[in-house]
Order: sequence, then C-alpha cells, then structure tokens
Amino acid sequence: MAEGVEVRGNTVRVYFRWEGELCREKLPGKATERNIEHAKRMATIINYEIDTGTFDYARHFPQSARLQESRFGYYLDLWLAIKKNELAFSSYRGIASKAETHVRPRWGNALADKIDHIELQDWIQKDLASQLANKTIKEIVSIMRQTFRLYSTRNKHIFDPTLGINIRLPDDDDPDPFSREEISQILSTPTKRVQELNLIRFSLYDGPRISETQALAWEDVLDVERGIIRYRRAVVRGRFKVTKTKRSNRVHHLLKPAREALQEQYAMTGKLPAHEYEIVDRDNRTVRKEKLRLVFLNSLSGKPFYENAIRERFWRTHLEKAGVRYRGPNQCRHTFISQMLSLGVVPLHWISNHVGHSSITMIQRRYGKWIHADGQDVPAMIEKLLDL
Repeated sequence: MAEGVEVRGNTVRVYFRWEGELCREKLPGKATERNIEHAKRMATIINYEIDTGTFDYARHFPQSARLQESRFGYYLDLWLAIKKNELAFSSYRGIASKAETHVRPRWGNALADKIDHIELQDWIQKDLASQLANKTIKEIVSIMRQTFRLYSTRNKHIFDPTLGINIRLPDDDDPDPFSREEISQILSTPTKRVQELNLIRFSLYDGPRISETQALAWEDVLDVERGIIRYRRAVVRGRFKVTKTKRSNRVHHLLKPAREALQEQYAMTGKLPAHEYEIVDRDNRTVRKEKLRLVFLNSLSGKPFYENAIRERFWRTHLEKAGVRYRGPNQCRHTFISQMLSLGVVPLHWISNHVGHSSITMIQRRYGKWIHADGQDVPAMIEKLLDL
C-alpha cells in the first residue's frame, strides 16, 4: 500500500503528520480500487500542502472528530463544565448566559488557532461596543481569555489573541445612602405591608445584605428580647445558600430599632411551622436540607422573598408614597455603614466586622466621603475646644 494510505477491513484511511502529531482520517465509501486510488492522490496533495504551509484541515475533513476538538466551542464547553462545579449557581448562570448569547454564536464553530487578535478587536469594537456596557464586554473577553488558557494546556504553541485587549471601566457608582430625614420619612409612612417595612427597618439599623435579611430564620435568633442573632445564609436568585464568605457568618447584638422590628416580627412569624429548604454550601455542590421558620415573609402571600420581590412589589411604591428619591433596597446596608461613620466614634474595625466586609481599607475607600454626612459639625467642635 502507498505511503499515507491504509486499508482496515472494508474502509480506507489516509494518514499524515500534522503539527507534530500523526493524524488518521477515514474516507467515505468502501475500500474499492477506485477509492484507494483517490486516497493515494489525496495523501499526496495533503503532504504537499503541509510542506508548503497551505494545508486546511477543515477543507479536507469538515466532519472530522479531531477537527471538532479544535473548534473554540469545544473548549468553551469544557470551560463551562469546570465553572459549573466551581461557581455559585447565580455566578455560573451569569457567565453561561454571556457565553451562549455572545461568544458561541460568533466563535463556537471557529477553529481556535485561527482566531486572531485583529479579528477579535474588530468584533469587540463593532458588535459588542454598540450594544453592551464596558463591564459586560470585559466579562465576555474574560470568558474568551480563560477558554484560550484552557485550550493552551493541550496546544502549547497557541497564541492567545486576547493578549493586549484591555477594556476600561467607568468608576464604580458611589454608595447613595438615605439621610436621617429620609429614614424618618420611610419608616413613618403608613403601609399595609408591615412585614416588608419591618424588613427595611431591620436592614437600615443592622446593615446586612438584603439577601441575608430575607434568609434570616428564627433558628438563627439566639435571644429575641436582647436582640442577639447570627447570619448564616442568604437568598440568591431564588436559592438559599450559605453566606458569601466565612467572615460573613457573624453574631450581632441589634440596635434598638432593629431589635424592635425583630420583636414585632416574632408576633407574626415566630410561631409558624417550619418548612424544609435546600441550602447550597460554599463549594456550590453540597446541598443540605434544613427546617426553618423564616423571620420575614411576604405580607400578601405568606411566602419567602425571592429575587426582586421586595424592590419591585413594595419598595418603589413605598418610596414614592414617602416622597423619597428612589434608591435600591441594598442602600439600606450602605446607609447603616455611612451612619456609623458619621458618628465619628465607632471604630472602623467594628464596622468592618459587623457588616462582614473583608477589610477596613475597603470601608475607608468606599464610604469615606460619607463620613461627614449627617455627622457632627467638626469645625464648630474645634472652635469650642480651642476656645476660639
């Protein structure tokens, strides 16, 4: 048999060395004399093209399994499978959506080693920049960069076309907390949604993430009268999960307004029967079941708060009635932090530990400009101390 051609049973294959590896591809049809001659001619052409640098695998063998494993979409699938095990459900859903909406339609069938830097930049500037925010574009480029990194583990020679692509982001939005006057307006405006208003009062005066407040259970309340609780879980995209980090597991002694909101809730939900919930652990794979009696429930349905129920079905309307400019319910947490800073006497490490932040530096950087909001008149204090 001629070099580059082999017959196995009733099939004929061509073989050749490409990019340092021996490749074998079965040709359609049976191993007839005519097909064998065709295979010899093909082997000669392929070897010539490889020698001259013009060989195109996809043109000769478009249905090759080897070719499929060279497509960008193949490695995108591998990368997504890895991330599904690594990330929280909410985080995975976000990147999977971007991968399927933006990356796969454009690059899924492309040969990974044929995607070049200029082509990628053109796609970003013409297709993505016209419809997406820079933050989203940066996340999409990150998906491609990480997929190429995975591809390079099998193909050491690969050039990563995402190298040198930098997406600039605008400055983060500053916290936009409520003032003391606005807090008073919010809490004094009457509503039939008593549990929702209690949830907001509790959040304003203890500073948890709204997702942590929604997942708070009576099993987490150590002392109702003294207002001692612990945060152990959150509700994220309709699923219960443990808190964001171990640091977020914390015991709180509530301030009076938060303590009173908790006590009012006890009269409404403290003696209700427990329900079983699935709790996703920090490894994003382990799921355990707990019987819980949630502290805050939807006043209308008597069910737990999921997704954006607080914001869309209560918060917007209540702020409008209260005559307060709209900000999301997550600003309750920012409000607590800014109020503590405004007092000027609360230690930064206490604030950081209390709200479960990773560092004092982040508190200073993110909230420093709010220290004087609602705070003491420092110049007047200095004048008094210096007897000016």
